[in-house]
Amino acid sequence: MEHPLVTNLDKIHTTELGMERIRKNLSLDNVDVVTWCKQKIKTATDMTRRGKNWYVRIDDVIVTIHANSFTIITAHRDRR
Repeated sequence: MEHPLVTNLDKIHTTELGMERIRKNLSLDNVDVVTWCKQKIKTATDMTRRGKNWYVRIDDVIVTIHANSFTIITAHRDRR
């Protein structure tokens, strides 16, 4: 069975503020952050739901996605 985030990739989106926050946190210039995040989610193996959010850990990045609306809240470098 595929992961709910993978089966609902078409629903994943973010707000204008979310785009700015993700670009700033990950130092991404001139990148469609939603497409970038979707590509990362496709290959992720560490996806954990805690409360109302999914936390997707890919490489050195953590993407936080609201579980019901599939809105990308933020993404930041994993400082572990």
